[in-house]
Amino acid sequence: MCGFVGYVNDTPDKSVNKKIIKDMADRIRHRGPDQDDYYVDSSVSLGFRRLSIIDLDGGSQPILNEDGTKVLVFNGEIYNYQPIREELIKKGHVFRTKTDSEVLLHGYEEYGCELLNKLRGMFAFVIWDSTEKKLFGARDIFGIKPFFYYLKDGNFLFGSEIKAFLSNPLFEKELNEERLPDYLCFEYIPTTETMFKNVYKMEPGSYFTFSDGKFETKRYFTPEYDIDDTKSIEYWEDLIDETFKGSTVAHGISDVEVGCFLSSGVDSSYVVHEMAKRNDVKTFSVGYAEEKYSELSHAQEFARHENVKNFSKKITAEEYFNITPMVQYYMDEPLPNPSAIALYFLANLASQQVKVVLSGEGADELFGGYHYYREPLDFAKYMRLPQWLRNMLGGIAEKMPPFHGKRFLTRGRYPIEERYIRNNYVYNHEDVDKVLAKHIPSKDPAVYTKPFFDEVKNEDDITKMQYADIRTWLVQDILVKADRMSMANSLELRVPFLDKEMLKIALRIPSEYRVNKETTKVALRGAAAKELPAQTAAMRKTGFLTPLNDWLRRDEYYNMVKEKFEGEVAARFFNRDYIMKLLNDHKAGTAHNMKKIWSVYSFILWYEKYFVEN
Repeated sequence: MCGFVGYVNDTPDKSVNKKIIKDMADRIRHRGPDQDDYYVDSSVSLGFRRLSIIDLDGGSQPILNEDGTKVLVFNGEIYNYQPIREELIKKGHVFRTKTDSEVLLHGYEEYGCELLNKLRGMFAFVIWDSTEKKLFGARDIFGIKPFFYYLKDGNFLFGSEIKAFLSNPLFEKELNEERLPDYLCFEYIPTTETMFKNVYKMEPGSYFTFSDGKFETKRYFTPEYDIDDTKSIEYWEDLIDETFKGSTVAHGISDVEVGCFLSSGVDSSYVVHEMAKRNDVKTFSVGYAEEKYSELSHAQEFARHENVKNFSKKITAEEYFNITPMVQYYMDEPLPNPSAIALYFLANLASQQVKVVLSGEGADELFGGYHYYREPLDFAKYMRLPQWLRNMLGGIAEKMPPFHGKRFLTRGRYPIEERYIRNNYVYNHEDVDKVLAKHIPSKDPAVYTKPFFDEVKNEDDITKMQYADIRTWLVQDILVKADRMSMANSLELRVPFLDKEMLKIALRIPSEYRVNKETTKVALRGAAAKELPAQTAAMRKTGFLTPLNDWLRRDEYYNMVKEKFEGEVAARFFNRDYIMKLLNDHKAGTAHNMKKIWSVYSFILWYEKYFVEN
């Protein structure tokens, strides 16, 4: 796990470019504190920060091919690099290292962009071809590893994190204020744009070329469902178990010690169980003094059952609030998911013992783990009613005082792409104007997610929701906080559920083996039950709970947020009377506004880090 930076030079002065590229790489030193190195010629500058995991002595980057005409910088892991390496050696390629990195360089020489379809792993990389004067880069199929680029007036910068661009004089730092309404609804920007103007995220499963000032990008992979309803539940359970065993073996390849994150859920427990078969694995868990929000006791009990070491930490409110500004800095863009702070402390705890951890991210999106995936089952009969009748009942219900069933009726008038739970995740679209200091034209959130529903229009509603989550929520939230919080602590995080072979299974399982009215992740839980205690395999999903809802009612933390809500940054972007009412109503206990408060607060902290302090 590492970080890279690069840009197309606007001056041939090598000494100038060497200083700039080093300054850029130093901004992301946390991604690779073990080593740094650089490549500079008259056309491009490349920089690299290394966290040594494989071939500790010989794996330095940038890596050059035999004749020095191609140069690679790469962040990630290729889990099937060994058979590809053997294949390339037979074709005459000469390797200087034992790293997975060099496979990408020679593989590109041999196969071009077709190499991408051979790879099993998490990656973002760039190759400079000095003969053709062309940059080629790609990102893995899930978007596990980040890739950002800046494109304006012919200037092209790229890297693992946006903050690296701050050290390049070609970068014009501007707030992309037009995307603020999208952020308030989704808690992230649901497009390839970012909160910085002219800075973009490359889509997962995509590659790019840059030559003669022209940037082009193309998808090489898009998930496609091919449901097979001819197989039994036992078939899918056995296939998941067998494939997951292989995935954990592949994800465990390392020349340094590998640990595991452990919560109370089935996903991380399944990972730990498989790793513990082969290693004396260390596990890491976090919780809170407030027991109702803590999973520590369950995690520690499972660790004892597996006879593995468990290292744990209880996060205090003071620690949580004190680290939040720095967390927003590490994120690159504002991300108000409260679990990100807990993940920071978890990664910090693990980094004191190991360099690599395995985690359970991705199981919910692939195998149907979220409770709202069951909603289509609840709506199935109701949706058979005529649209006009559902419209009428929903309209009447909306105007009435709260009653049991109101939400069902109001949501029941909409098709799945408009009911989709991730729309209006924090603020409803119609409330955005109320919270902002000025009107910013914006789109209804459903506009962003509808194309994903259209791509799977012939699938059932559960499958449509999962597909939309894989293309949005997983990429823009789950994997962002996983990468940034682990890398902030110089820790490599691997996700064996987000594996090419696991995805092949997930795209074929019928929806009834993913979700039913009683439970979620039906087949996955069945597979896990073959290995884990029944109680663990059946454990209800709780997510990364925090006591933030309660903490915001304490005077100390209420006043901390209040100070920001009454400050200059808040005055510039937000209706201070409105956000103060949200905060005061929450403190008084007359409303539950935690997500709305934290969304505004996180943005303010992020803005201060990037536009006030820097």
